[in-house]
Amino acid sequence: MEPIRVLLADDQALVRAGFAMMLSVEEEIEVVGEVANGQEAVDFAASHDVDVILMDVQMPVLDGIRATEQIVAADRAKVIILTTFERDDYLFDAIQAGASGFLLKNADPDDLVGAVHAVACGHALLAPEVTVRVIERFARQLEAERNTAAAPEGPAAVEPQANPAQQRLLASLTAREREVLELVAAGLSNAEIASRMFVAEATVKTHVSNLLGKVQVRDRVQAVVFAYESGLILPGEAGREA
Repeated sequence: MEPIRVLLADDQALVRAGFAMMLSVEEEIEVVGEVANGQEAVDFAASHDVDVILMDVQMPVLDGIRATEQIVAADRAKVIILTTFERDDYLFDAIQAGASGFLLKNADPDDLVGAVHAVACGHALLAPEVTVRVIERFARQLEAERNTAAAPEGPAAVEPQANPAQQRLLASLTAREREVLELVAAGLSNAEIASRMFVAEATVKTHVSNLLGKVQVRDRVQAVVFAYESGLILPGEAGREA
């Protein structure tokens, strides 16, 4: 197998050097470049083959969130957001930008290596408890937007409308796949879902893979966002199943 091609994007040379050293000992990972700002990351990804980008948030010229938006929109690479701060706004913005993972810079080397492998294989890198926290925030924002849309304007109120396209995608799921999606949105892991549904974990993985394709999302984090946007899960329901 070809090694996973990784780009390091951080405005601190020492941080890049540290990550490069951690990853260089892995035969299945190759650091193909280092850049000091988000614009350089966008340009590098456009002209080189890159699988995963370790992206700092706060960088000059173009920050990591905006760079992630451009890279993901162009389908250049998968992005893991790196930061020294465990802040909900960074988590939320990273997910909205299309990042596949979020990792603190003080993570253990094994966690960093595991993150690269997981994201390269198409998995989302957010612990269930983090997923619930971030998606609850997303749900609160969505609820506020819907309440604003439903607020009376003059003699008549404007009722918030569900997205027809999302409703069609949701309707394409089997009853079992909808159940799995609800449990994913509650922050349960595949193993926990398997235990709850009394099926093998491999069966859950198959259901997750199928539903991701049907609702046209990249990973389980984006699937949770879809669950809220489509109305399958209502604000405040995340975590009740856990």
